[in-house]
Amino acid sequence: MQEKRISRGIRLGKLAIGGGAPVMVQSMTNTDTRDVEATLAQIDRLVRRGCEAVRVAVPDMTAAKALRALRDGSPVPLIADIHFDYRLALAALEAGLEGLRINPGNIGPREHVDRVVDAAKANGGVIRVGVNSGSVEKHLLQKYGGPCVEAMVESALSHVRMLEDRGFYD
Repeated sequence: MQEKRISRGIRLGKLAIGGGAPVMVQSMTNTDTRDVEATLAQIDRLVRRGCEAVRVAVPDMTAAKALRALRDGSPVPLIADIHFDYRLALAALEAGLEGLRINPGNIGPREHVDRVVDAAKANGGVIRVGVNSGSVEKHLLQKYGGPCVEAMVESALSHVRMLEDRGFYD
């Protein structure tokens, strides 16, 4: 029999995640985030089907500028999916989004990650570290001979430690 692991609980807006809370249903929009009307309509459809949080892509600053209207119009917490530009993460937190999905390895130097952590702390935001085969660091690709589960896990754990080293556990 497998032992039940109790994780540390966090809050994503009004939602409890981990710590024995029920599994939360999250999905992601596939609309252009810059199109507020279409994105809110898709969020509404997701919510009607039981979605409790929604992730939205933030590919550029124009999309980031739409986040306040999305936050204001969404009945559920929103998570900003950030790639490559830490300033998009800062804008998402300033817009009131409850969460970020980042890959610290692709948003620039440590100082950029530090600024995102500081903003998340100041705004009560949570961060999900996301790693995929396309974002694994070159030294890990060399160590493991290419993208693989072991390389992705090592990458994710090192990025989580980067946040924890700053005293960030959400």
